[in-house]
Amino acid sequence: MLEHGGRLQRAVRHYGIAREQWLDLSSGIAPWPYAIPPIPLDAWARLPETEDGLEQAARAYYGAAQLLPVAGSQAAIQALPHLRAGGRVGVLAPCYAEHPYAWQRAGHSLVELADEQVEQALDTLDVLLLVNPNNPTGRTLPRARLLDWHARLAARGAWLVVDEAFMDNTPQHSVVDCAERPGLIVLRSFGKFFGLAGVRLGFVMAEQTLLQRLAELLGPWTVPGPTRVLGQACLADAAAHAAQIARCQQASQRLAELLGQTGLDPTGGCDLFQYVRGEQAARLHEFLARRGILVRLFEHPQALRFGLPATPVDEQRLRHALADYQKESA
Repeated sequence: MLEHGGRLQRAVRHYGIAREQWLDLSSGIAPWPYAIPPIPLDAWARLPETEDGLEQAARAYYGAAQLLPVAGSQAAIQALPHLRAGGRVGVLAPCYAEHPYAWQRAGHSLVELADEQVEQALDTLDVLLLVNPNNPTGRTLPRARLLDWHARLAARGAWLVVDEAFMDNTPQHSVVDCAERPGLIVLRSFGKFFGLAGVRLGFVMAEQTLLQRLAELLGPWTVPGPTRVLGQACLADAAAHAAQIARCQQASQRLAELLGQTGLDPTGGCDLFQYVRGEQAARLHEFLARRGILVRLFEHPQALRFGLPATPVDEQRLRHALADYQKESA
């Protein structure tokens, strides 16, 4: 399997530091989980049913005309390449690695593109795939540009696939309200913004015929009943949404300032993480890990992604560790 953040148990074994002593900043997941609502026994005892309130709450929250709940957006990432004959797939890089991996395994031809290369390559692609805001860089592409790319692709029967896993904090940039248009597929992740990645819930927005094909490929009962209850409650809690957006924005700004003050000016980021490129990435990753702080290391290009510290104590612990690294590197 590909490398991902959040593998804390592996770090526990490798560095010999007890799990409870770690500060895990390796995933771009909000560190303040939503409260778990009461789960009725019926949700555990019966097979889950669609249109039980989850789809309605999700359509209202995302502003989507139609959607399909899935067991985390990862399920859709792996399935979508099988809904299209082998073709030429452009991927804006660097990118969440599961996307190109899934399309390549399904027999498609991949071409990695920088943002400035898309215009020239667009008319040669069967699928253009991108993450917005990007993971791991945090770069956000303008909505108008994406809709222009989609129109050009759709005119030839090609697809634009937009993974908006980190979009909840900045919904004004989303294209989800246009996802009923043929050839536009939008993925949304529930776990990151709501801080509940363990429930494995995501949504696909697209034209109805494609959603039906995807549902048939994935099969019945993909989202458990308790997850459906929990997801509906969280998606409907508008007051908590505003509070979470503000809390993430403030924490991300503090994190960016903290990194800058210790000589690690972020080269990217969004409201759920900060991204720092540099040749020292592997060395700093190891330095922090030996002090019980886990961040996400990327090799191509060399970079680190820092998730949000949950508390002032966590921020101070990271600050002290980075100051020690700065002294050691002087």
